[in-house]
Amino acid sequence: MQLIINGETVSVPSSVGNVSQLLEHYGINQKVAIVELNQDILEKSRHGETALADGDKIEIVHFVGGG
Repeated sequence: MQLIINGETVSVPSSVGNVSQLLEHYGINQKVAIVELNQDILEKSRHGETALADGDKIEIVHFVGGG
């Protein structure tokens, strides 16, 4: 499946079917992340039930510690 993530077209495996699986695929499922799908911000409680489709536009913002 082809997705546009943070402005970049990427291919993800067919096993990635929802937002939770996408975050897990990229290893950021344990971090605080804000996800926007096709210009709608998703509540974290909806990540598991929100299916992805070919061509979806996703913005992911997660927080990184540092000093």
